Amino acid sequence: MFRGSIVALITPMHEDGGIDDASLRRLVDFHVDAGTNAIVSVGTTGESATLDEAEHCEVIGKTVEYAAGRIPVIAGTGANSTREAIILTRCAKDAGAQAALLVTPYYNKPTQEGLYLHHRAVAEAVDIPQILYNVPGRTACDLLPETAARLSRIDNIIGIKDATGDLSRVARLRDGCGAGFALYSGDDESACEFMLMGGDGVISVTANLAPAQMRQMCDAALAGERAAAESINRRLAGLHRDLFVQSNPIPVKWGVAELGLCANGIRLPLTWLTEEHWPTVRAAMVSAGIL
Repeated sequence: MFRGSIVALITPMHEDGGIDDASLRRLVDFHVDAGTNAIVSVGTTGESATLDEAEHCEVIGKTVEYAAGRIPVIAGTGANSTREAIILTRCAKDAGAQAALLVTPYYNKPTQEGLYLHHRAVAEAVDIPQILYNVPGRTACDLLPETAARLSRIDNIIGIKDATGDLSRVARLRDGCGAGFALYSGDDESACEFMLMGGDGVISVTANLAPAQMRQMCDAALAGERAAAESINRRLAGLHRDLFVQSNPIPVKWGVAELGLCANGIRLPLTWLTEEHWPTVRAAMVSAGIL
């Protein structure tokens, strides 16, 4: 259903932490104009962990409204409570999102059987296309390729975002899940190679700042044009690396504000990018040709 450059969109906020609707509309237009293939609303980069349930549903709804059918919206609806994940996924369906992205339950460290039953329960409860999201560096649990393969046999589970950075998983996921199951990288640094190895796209932090360049790189990689894809990706390498000098989304929100697209708003326990890192992120933006 979705291929190419999918932005893990920030949730713009005012300096007091309130949701900035005007900037959200501006960002949606920015990505439509740049050719971004789809938007993930309220994922990790969208500060899902600090939005309450009502805000979470509201931001998804506003993103769908502002997209107005011009670009697909995938709603981040994962939670470490299965009941909460079902509630959020129903909100996404009711809002008109094209799909939901569900992170593995974090903190409580379920077994592989628990992960399978969790995702199956959400899929059975809400009839919307669903994408698994495995990011063990944040969740303290790893959705193994074998478990993803079991889940791929559920009709409305259509793909996985793998943020392990482990490229050996591409073949294992493809072999286990089948050709029709979408594989998305969740790691910008290895995404180019991930797609050249048979992946379908990337859910990207970098695309918040360089959407046109990420779209061009993805188009080349998906077409098997290695030289072109790698050439574009080299210019983006600084962003891939330096947008993680502090915890995501701290650096990328600073970068979006530098572009004049949002205010300096972020929620505790996250804080604004430390001033010592400003030159590093700015240099990466210059190298990518966006400043």
